[in-house]
Amino acid sequence: MDVLSDVLRAVRLSGAIYFDVDASSPWVGESPGTADIAAAVMPEAEHIISFHAVMSGSCWAALADDSVPPVLVNAGDVVVFPGGVPNVLSSSPGARGEPNMAMYYRPIDESLPFAVIHGGGGDERTRFICGYLGCDARPFNPLLAALPAILCARKPADGSSWVIDLFRLALAEGGSGRAGCETILAKLSELMFVEIIRRHLETLPDDSRGWLSGLRDPHVGEALRLIHARPREEWTLDRLAREVGLSRTAFASRFTHYVGVSPMHYLARWRLQLAGRLLERPGMSIAQAGAEVGYESEAAFNRAFKKFVGIPPGTWRKGRSALLEARRLPAGVMQ
Repeated sequence: MDVLSDVLRAVRLSGAIYFDVDASSPWVGESPGTADIAAAVMPEAEHIISFHAVMSGSCWAALADDSVPPVLVNAGDVVVFPGGVPNVLSSSPGARGEPNMAMYYRPIDESLPFAVIHGGGGDERTRFICGYLGCDARPFNPLLAALPAILCARKPADGSSWVIDLFRLALAEGGSGRAGCETILAKLSELMFVEIIRRHLETLPDDSRGWLSGLRDPHVGEALRLIHARPREEWTLDRLAREVGLSRTAFASRFTHYVGVSPMHYLARWRLQLAGRLLERPGMSIAQAGAEVGYESEAAFNRAFKKFVGIPPGTWRKGRSALLEARRLPAGVMQ
């Protein structure tokens, strides 16, 4: 079982490229938090991650609240903001601007991405594309909490093929009028995100903690693989410990050290993430959804769902349906 792939499938990762920007110095582009534009750009997504991929030139990337130092982003690099917080790209560090909220809408009569000419007309130019990745945050997305506020993936030093080269090819095809460019760019953004997560995982320090570090640990990683491969199984702490070759106490301590919750809590939360997806299926009863993920009775499923999510599964289902309906605006409506 590939745990990372399983999580990305279960949280419904989806991508979209919105802007192809040609900027000349001096310039600054401030992006709003994705919660403020979610209904306009990806109404079907519960959580939205923003990213910028630099095609040529260089720029500075920062959080709008200056909580971390700005990062220099060069051609071939990609900067990701997993929390979807307001962020800034600029030709010089420390520059600030105001987001243009009218830019964020789903077009009726043209394809994405929007081509944007920006800046002061100077000789130094930077071209970058901006996009979004949508996913579920609830009932449980272990990946989001494991990522930093700003994540910069560098182009491989050895010059090997990199996702951004595929972006460049797709944009060139789109300029020639070939059909399907928007979809190709969206799928490439998903591929890019997975590759960035893999690179981040491979470079984590040996003493790091968190869900991603747990994947890399032989004992905790094996336990996660077992849970994700067979979530309906009647797992107990003792049984998981035996499966991974540790004592009960050592396994519980090691798992909690890395993942931040106990093995049984993780199992329960992951089952509820799967159940949350099932509850959106037409005709799926609450009892059926619970049984599909390993709960023997509707009452036990209700108790677990309310304990971890805060509301009963029936209320969750109604709320999800209402949220999607409220955010499903006609294409082309500006916010």
